[in-house]
Amino acid sequence: MIHIEKVVTKKQRDRFIKFPFKLYADNPYWVPPLISDEIFTLDANKNPAFDFSEAELWVAYKDGEIVGRIAGIISHSYIEKWGKRYARFGWIDFIDDIEVSSALLGAVESWAKEKGMDAIHGPLGFCDLDHQGMLVEGFEELGTFITIYNFPYYMEHMEKLGYVKDVDWIEIDIKVPDDERIEKISALAERAKEKYGLKVVPFKKPKDLIPYVPEIFDLLNKGYEGLYGVVPITKRQVDCYVKQFFSFVNVDFICLIKDSEDKIAGFGIILPSLSKAAQKSKGRLFPFGFVHFLKAIKKNDTLDLYLVAIRPELKSKGVPFVMLDELTRAALKNGISQAIASPELEMNRAVQSMWRNYDTRVHRRRRCFIKHLNNTHIESNTSE
Repeated sequence: MIHIEKVVTKKQRDRFIKFPFKLYADNPYWVPPLISDEIFTLDANKNPAFDFSEAELWVAYKDGEIVGRIAGIISHSYIEKWGKRYARFGWIDFIDDIEVSSALLGAVESWAKEKGMDAIHGPLGFCDLDHQGMLVEGFEELGTFITIYNFPYYMEHMEKLGYVKDVDWIEIDIKVPDDERIEKISALAERAKEKYGLKVVPFKKPKDLIPYVPEIFDLLNKGYEGLYGVVPITKRQVDCYVKQFFSFVNVDFICLIKDSEDKIAGFGIILPSLSKAAQKSKGRLFPFGFVHFLKAIKKNDTLDLYLVAIRPELKSKGVPFVMLDELTRAALKNGISQAIASPELEMNRAVQSMWRNYDTRVHRRRRCFIKHLNNTHIESNTSE
C-alpha cells in the first residue's frame, strides 16, 4: 500500500530533498543539486518566489520506505500574466511503480482542484530560473547543474496517467571552432560594432557587474516574457540570484554589450561546467565540496550557457555576433572545447540560428506535460 505524506516538518523536508540522492546513487549521468540551494528554494520564509506563489510538498512511502516525492506550486504571477488557472508540479521523483507515481500526482491534482485550478503542468519551478522539463531523450548524457535528470520510465508513467506533451525544450552541444569560422564571426562582429555603435564592457572582477544587475534582469524579463510559462523576476529574487551565483562566475565569461546610447544591448553570463564538481561534492559545499567547485571554475573544458538575452529590436543588428565573438575567444583562451546551451524551446528558431557557424548536435530533449482537470474527485491516501 502506498502512503502519501504531506511535508510539514524540517525532518520531512530533509527526507524530501535527499530522496534523489538515494534513487540516483549509482547513476553516472545524474548531477545532484546543492542541498543548501534546495533548502533555500523550498523555504517559504527565505525564497522570495513565495511572495507570489504557494506550494505544498509530498513524499510517498511503501513498506515504510520512501519511494517518491513531488511538489505542487501555484504561481499567482503566472495566472495573472497568462490568464490560465494552472497549477504546477515539480521536484518529481519516484521508483518504477505506477502506484507510486499515480499517488503522488493524484495528491497534487486533488490539491490543485481544491484551489480552483483547471489544469496541472510540469515539471516546472517557481520561475524560469528553477529546474524545469522532464528528460525524454538523452538519458546517457551527463546532465548539467541547472537541469533535471530522470530515468526513462518517468515519461511512460506520465503518459499512462493521462499527461500529454505541452512543449519541448532541446539542449544543444556546441563545439568551439578553431578554424576560419572564428575570423568570419569576428568580421561580422566588427561590422556590427562599427555600424550600430556597439561596444563591449570589460570586467576585471565579478563585483564590476553589480551596477548593471538591475538593467540586466530588466532586459531578461523583457527578452523572455513571451516564452512558455515565464513569470517576471522580482527585485528580491534578483538579489538572491546574485548571492547564489556570483561565487561561480569567471569574468572571462561575462559578456555585456552596450549600444550607442549607452544602454545594455545584450548580455551573456556563462558558467564553467559544474556537473562533475557537483557529483564529487555529493550536493554539499562544506566541509570540502567547495574545493571541487573552485577547481571546476579555474580549469574546465566545458561551458554551460546559463543566461543570455538580447534586446528584441537589436537581434537583427549584429549583437549576437558581437557576443559570440567575445565568448568564443574567451573559450579558446581558457582551453574550452565545448559548450552546452541551456534548454531552448524547440520552436525557437531565432536562438538556434545563433549556432549556424558552429558544429552542433541536439543531445537532450526535455518536456513539459499537461493534464486538464475535471470535476471527478481524485482519491489520494494523504496525511498531514
